[in-house]
Amino acid sequence: MLTQLTLQNLALVTNAEIEMNAGFNIITGETGAGKSLLLDALTLCVGGRSDAGLIRHGQTTADAFAEFNIGQLPEVMAWLSEQNYPFEDDTLLIRRQLANQNGALRSKAWLNGMPISMNELKTLGGLLVNIHSQHAQQSLLRPQFVMEWLDSATGLNSQASDVKQAFLQYERLKSQAAQHAKDEQLRQQQIQLLSNQLADIEPIATVLYSELEAEYDELSNLENLMQQAALSVQLLDNDSDEPDVVSLLNRAIKLCEAQTELSQTYADCVEQLYSAHTQIAEVASTLSNYAEGQSLDPKRLALLDEQLSTFHRLARKYHTTPESLVEDSQAWQQQLDDLQSVMSPEAMAEQIEQAYQAYLQKAQALDDSRQANATTLAEALVARLKALALPNVQAAFEFTPLDKPQSIGLSQIDLLFSANVGMPMQPIHKIASGGELSRLALIMQVIDAQGVCRNTMTDMATTTRQLLVFDEVDVGISGGTAQVVGELLRELGEEQQIIAITHQSQVAAQAHQHILVYKTQQEKAQSHLKILSGDDQVQELARMSGGVNITEDTLKHARSLLASRRVS
Repeated sequence: MLTQLTLQNLALVTNAEIEMNAGFNIITGETGAGKSLLLDALTLCVGGRSDAGLIRHGQTTADAFAEFNIGQLPEVMAWLSEQNYPFEDDTLLIRRQLANQNGALRSKAWLNGMPISMNELKTLGGLLVNIHSQHAQQSLLRPQFVMEWLDSATGLNSQASDVKQAFLQYERLKSQAAQHAKDEQLRQQQIQLLSNQLADIEPIATVLYSELEAEYDELSNLENLMQQAALSVQLLDNDSDEPDVVSLLNRAIKLCEAQTELSQTYADCVEQLYSAHTQIAEVASTLSNYAEGQSLDPKRLALLDEQLSTFHRLARKYHTTPESLVEDSQAWQQQLDDLQSVMSPEAMAEQIEQAYQAYLQKAQALDDSRQANATTLAEALVARLKALALPNVQAAFEFTPLDKPQSIGLSQIDLLFSANVGMPMQPIHKIASGGELSRLALIMQVIDAQGVCRNTMTDMATTTRQLLVFDEVDVGISGGTAQVVGELLRELGEEQQIIAITHQSQVAAQAHQHILVYKTQQEKAQSHLKILSGDDQVQELARMSGGVNITEDTLKHARSLLASRRVS
């Protein structure tokens, strides 16, 4: 429940703080006094839209604070835990600030001192508060309003959501199948193209161009390589009388060895000469083995030349380089695999049928539940409306099967209504007057809030602990009907917290707490809040009944309203 509301520099309010009662709280005041400011502040604190006009003239910031006790709201506590927002003593303090920064409107929010995003605040606000606007009767004329109200009032929202998701899945699969069918010709063309390309590449698919090129270069120069190897061996180490490197090294070694006893330098040089001798001998042996082990292979050279030509031809054909050709072919193979893995039309059709049957099963169950609850809900609606000066009212739900599957289910649902004897029931948008729509909208909101037709204790508990707000609760009603509305809201306030704005003294008299909003005119207009009781409340009720000139008759009437209110 809302325990306290604080406004700072909000429109006509400089600084105001109000403690909220657990029951039925009513807000009254003269036109222009700023009655809606309390609801504006509350709306901001539960994620409502920012409005630069709410910042008091001459100020750059406006703040609204709302304190809630969530001890009876386990779903709120669960959400806070999931989002890692700490709370103590079952208390939540929400702060919303509007700031005018060089003409640009900025908005920030905090939850128990921690920053909170607007999306999170809206979600949390939906768990804390249920606001019914003064335009509710206009909502009755929306095609889907009756169905949405039936689902909400009878606890079928979750089931309706499941049906919608099942329908969307069915539609997604149909759309995918249609797109696949449209793309099938192109897909087959791409498969054929990639298959042809891979067939072209197949003869060289396992060959590395770099290795092929290196082998070709070596074989094409093999005769020259063999000649150069033989010549190098002749120079390094030969068996003839011609001088070579090895024989020259041997002579140098002998000369240096003769001087080792006289100089350490010669000893060091001898070691280096022996090392060079060994290395030169190894090089000569390697070159000799190479020259003797090679043989010209014209067939192998021709094969290599053919493969290289294939690489270059295909590289030109597919606008790539010979070095990248094999890698490109691997990418083509992956593309081909992807195209060939697309679900077949037959498999898609089977998947669509399964999704349709799943939707149909859920939609039929929802339709059955709606029809099973419709009679009880209509009876509750009629009983409430009869108390609001509609003694001959009739109401019933009409289910019209839809021609094709829709996200709302299998039937269009209309609320049939008749307020007069002998008149047939027709859809409410065709026959209900403005006053009848006002009363109908109010009762539908009350039934939804009370959850009198919900099937589970969980749904009931969730509704009865949520703050319920009625903006302009008495639109289109007056007199005895207003008295009944007030009694109805007081009764509802015994189960859950209510805040409402009213112009009717009969409604205001029934409140557990009466909040007056009044305006003073000094240098600047300023709105103030005051909790009324005793003579102050009598004076306000008299003003509401008789206008500015309060008489003994209006005072007497005000006292009688308070004396006759429902005891709780």
